[in-house]
Amino acid sequence: MTLTTSRPLAEESANYDPAAIEEKWQARWQAQGTNRADLDGGDRPYYVLMMFPYPSAEGLHIGNLFAFTGNDIFGRFQRLQGHTVFEPIGFDAFGIHSENYALKVDIHPLELIPRNIENFRRQLRRAGLMLDWDHELSTTDPRYYKWTQWIFLQLLKRGLAYKQKAAVNWCPFDKTVLANEQVISGACERCGTAVEQRFLEQWFFRITDYASRLLENLDWIDWSDSTKNAQRNWIGRSDGAEIVFKVREERGAGSEEASIPVFTTRADTIFGATYLVLAPEHPLVDSVTTGARRADVAAYVERTKRQDLTTRKSVEAREKTGVFTGAFARNPATGDAIPIWIADYVLMEYGTGAIMAVPGHDERDFEFATKYGLPIVRVVAEDETRAEAPLEAPFTDNERGVLVHSAQFDGLAVPEAKQRIVAWLEAAGTAKPVVHYRLHDWCISRQRYWGPPIPIIYCDDCGMQAVPEQDLPVALPFVKDFRPDDTGISPLARHEEWYRVPCPECGGMGRRETDVSDTFLDSAWYFLRYPSTEFDDRPFDAARTRRWLPVTSYIGGNEHAVLHLLYSRFITMVLNELGHVDFEEPFKKFRAHGMIVREGAKMSKSRGNVVVPDEYIREWGADAFRTYLMFLGPFEEGGDFRDRSISGVRRFLDRLWTTVLERREDGAAEPPVMRKLHQTIKKVGGDIPRLGYNTAVAAMMEYMNVLRAGERRAHRTEVEPLVQLVAPFAPHIAEELWERLGHDRGIFESGWPAYDEALAAEETIELVVQVNGKVRGRLHVSPNITKEDALKAALADDGIRKFISGEPKKVVFVPGRLINIVVG
Repeated sequence: MTLTTSRPLAEESANYDPAAIEEKWQARWQAQGTNRADLDGGDRPYYVLMMFPYPSAEGLHIGNLFAFTGNDIFGRFQRLQGHTVFEPIGFDAFGIHSENYALKVDIHPLELIPRNIENFRRQLRRAGLMLDWDHELSTTDPRYYKWTQWIFLQLLKRGLAYKQKAAVNWCPFDKTVLANEQVISGACERCGTAVEQRFLEQWFFRITDYASRLLENLDWIDWSDSTKNAQRNWIGRSDGAEIVFKVREERGAGSEEASIPVFTTRADTIFGATYLVLAPEHPLVDSVTTGARRADVAAYVERTKRQDLTTRKSVEAREKTGVFTGAFARNPATGDAIPIWIADYVLMEYGTGAIMAVPGHDERDFEFATKYGLPIVRVVAEDETRAEAPLEAPFTDNERGVLVHSAQFDGLAVPEAKQRIVAWLEAAGTAKPVVHYRLHDWCISRQRYWGPPIPIIYCDDCGMQAVPEQDLPVALPFVKDFRPDDTGISPLARHEEWYRVPCPECGGMGRRETDVSDTFLDSAWYFLRYPSTEFDDRPFDAARTRRWLPVTSYIGGNEHAVLHLLYSRFITMVLNELGHVDFEEPFKKFRAHGMIVREGAKMSKSRGNVVVPDEYIREWGADAFRTYLMFLGPFEEGGDFRDRSISGVRRFLDRLWTTVLERREDGAAEPPVMRKLHQTIKKVGGDIPRLGYNTAVAAMMEYMNVLRAGERRAHRTEVEPLVQLVAPFAPHIAEELWERLGHDRGIFESGWPAYDEALAAEETIELVVQVNGKVRGRLHVSPNITKEDALKAALADDGIRKFISGEPKKVVFVPGRLINIVVG
């Protein structure tokens, strides 16, 4: 490092003025391109990514800043380790949230969103983040969504994009499709309107083709366990069997035999299957229903259509309903004729849309059978002696049970019985082993205005045609009246000039697809675009992508643990198969951050307890605010924001400022202080990589107490490394103090301070342990150990504990020398 002569202290401002210092350094960073990464030549590339924000009209909220600051500290630390760090920023600006707010305030989103983004830029700069603004992006920029549309076309060519009619959740107020996760207790999470079920033509991606790879890769990727478990549960692998039940279909004057396949993970219970249940949408409902039951079945099906899918899935929370079709199927194990019912608790999207009901061993089936007087048979028991025990409730502790009333399989344990029965039925041609996933194909259609148009043209003569890649982007036109209606058709259809276009195949008049794509598609690939934002002729430059991807470290909220992260993984796998990238997992490491509450309560506008970062930065400074956020608690858990506590962090920075300005250059550093310094360097350097920011701040504060004990003047060598340790947390004051220490290069070019392992080792003393006055052992402990901790250490030592019977009657403690435990 290069030193220049320090200015005399008298010429330096004696007061710590965060506003002036932060304005100075933010301007200098921008003017000198300090945060601009050398994407083509920088050494040791390190890509640190934070989930890009939705630019709301309210501006940056405390949750955003908590997450961004944690990511920024990690990135600045890696820069001090000698890495070329790329920390980009962008805006996830399409979607229903933006559109609904625009409707509410009567401002077109094409005007509103740029205004919101500019406010976010101001706030992010004010927070002192190490962002590379040269590679900023917005999902609403045609230069970006051109390539979102290109990705759609790649999946279409691969056979992974298709359109079909499907049951969807429909919000009558928002006039759009909702994902299951957006329906809470039968109502839209955004507006609270009761949700309906509709059947609409929708575009889907075949993510289910990748279910096994998406699941298997979770075993080795370096992600937070909570995130990986959420994805495992969402993908939901079930190993089971598909069993075929034969049924007679009513067809006018005659009838013929049809097959109803059911998926089950409990083939061992087939001897207890006493009825079948079909989903109301099952294609065989109409053909198997007898004439006498047709009116009741039709009425039930119609009632079901008015329910949303999420409510139907919440079967435990509501009474079961159903209706008998009048038809019977043959149980392939027993040969018995069993009735076929329909019920709304069976969903067409799960398995085959039909279940074999075993009320003796399933709570849902037991409740249904009890209500409608259907047979309940025990086929699993704790042991064979319990075969005739009455079933007052379903026996569901099946894994440790044995089969009963199951013919030649009686006495078999459940795991073995599953395999044997499937093999037996497979030999008879009525079953086969299958693997089922809970994961469903990704519906990307949205019947709204504010999103990237799906690049498809329909021609009466040529059918569906992809927009040629050279014609991308399909630009989102200005539609003055962008309010959706109840038709299920996007407002884009009302823009005739945009809607009517020539067919790319025959040149005749065609019609554009009016659905826009899901915002999750926008965010499923943005990390690939960041290093290549200056290229308009390719979505991501090959050389840049090889150099910077996959992302080295990704930090984000666990609310996106499933959808965003799963879709990003899927899109990356497809692009890898197509040869566009040479990796199939997009993020080497992912860590989920925690959530901030205020004074013990979740923040919300209705409670009036939302923390507005601008106000706190104005009062305390960005450095104090950043450091306080990280001091609240473990970063991966979150913390409780309490206004009065931020003053302690500000005092720490004030003391750091004073300590540097009042430093002494003469004489030597004191050995005990240097020992504590090296311990602190080791502690902070170990805590930051594991995101232990709160304990790192605590360690620096503890060192400050040692450094200024008795208001002593610190030697330069005692305080200078502390400025480097503080730099990732409080970069502005660190830069200013580093300059005042005489350095002509920025602090983030200085490297991370080294520590001496011998000095960093915890100092210990030998503590003599006596029992009733006799020496029974020696312990190596901290010289500052308390009487209580010394007693605990002695009692935990097996060699000493054997001389102690019962509770100690008296303990004599001589600090730094001995402890004598008196027993009876």
